[in-house]
Amino acid sequence: MNIILIMIPLSLLILIGAVTAFFWAVNHDQFEDLNSPGLLPIADATDEEKRREGETHPPVR
Repeated sequence: MNIILIMIPLSLLILIGAVTAFFWAVNHDQFEDLNSPGLLPIADATDEEKRREGETHPPVR
């Protein structure tokens, strides 16, 4: 029963920290562009493929 006296304030502190972190992220434009980060792995993969093609196929003279 005494653990409740520790767990309730601790959970409230964690909740306040999470809410503070969320509002900090919103105020610092962390959620401004949600589409580009999802496309970055695709762009990196195509760049990697292009580089590999250049390495495996020497230029024709």
